[in-house]
Amino acid sequence: MDFERALVVFAHPDDAEFLCGGTIARWTEAGTEVDYVCATDGSAGWNGPDLGREEIAAVRADELRAAADVLGVKEVRFLGFVDGTLQPDLELRKAVTREVRRVRPDVIVAPDPSLLWSGRSYINHPDHRAVGEAVLAVVACDAPTRPQFPELLEEGFEPFTVPALWLSTEHREADTKVDIGSTIERKIEALEAHTTQIANMGDFDVDARIREWAAAIAESEDMEYAEAFRTFLLED
Repeated sequence: MDFERALVVFAHPDDAEFLCGGTIARWTEAGTEVDYVCATDGSAGWNGPDLGREEIAAVRADELRAAADVLGVKEVRFLGFVDGTLQPDLELRKAVTREVRRVRPDVIVAPDPSLLWSGRSYINHPDHRAVGEAVLAVVACDAPTRPQFPELLEEGFEPFTVPALWLSTEHREADTKVDIGSTIERKIEALEAHTTQIANMGDFDVDARIREWAAAIAESEDMEYAEAFRTFLLED
């Protein structure tokens, strides 16, 4: 499916690259204009004693901009919520609605809020679930409804109905898989821009693990590497 404009909404710097970096690269190569909205400041993404929240937030913002450049993303916006405290409340919903009405995308990409865990070794971060749940509310009623957040009208942001929503999800739940065989190197390069986060993950071989995960998603498909989505078409 071809999109002119895409908005990727996520919780932390590095989330977009992990979840859908290969798809983003494919879209930008095809001419899609992609914007990022990062909900938190990323300030909890470091466990060392040498950096405080303010310092790590600044570093991670620079890392995200570098990763976005690798993938051809047009613009990166930060909502500035504190990392680790995200809630799908009206404040977050209004902030995301503002960006949706600003960009007016053909598709929004966000984390699947129903994903609580994966296998027996990964529990999904509550910030991921919160931003995914907020995006559902934004798409369902906040962005297209004039009475919702009237202060946004005063700022000049008219209602907008989002045509399509793609939730990055487990491959077992996916209805759409994107072949990223031609862009997996760019996905890996973008992830490697997140040096503090990779360091924080300990003995983590980015190249090997990303290829392993993408190959697992592509299993039984006629492709080598893939990313998985649950998709919704929201216009008649």
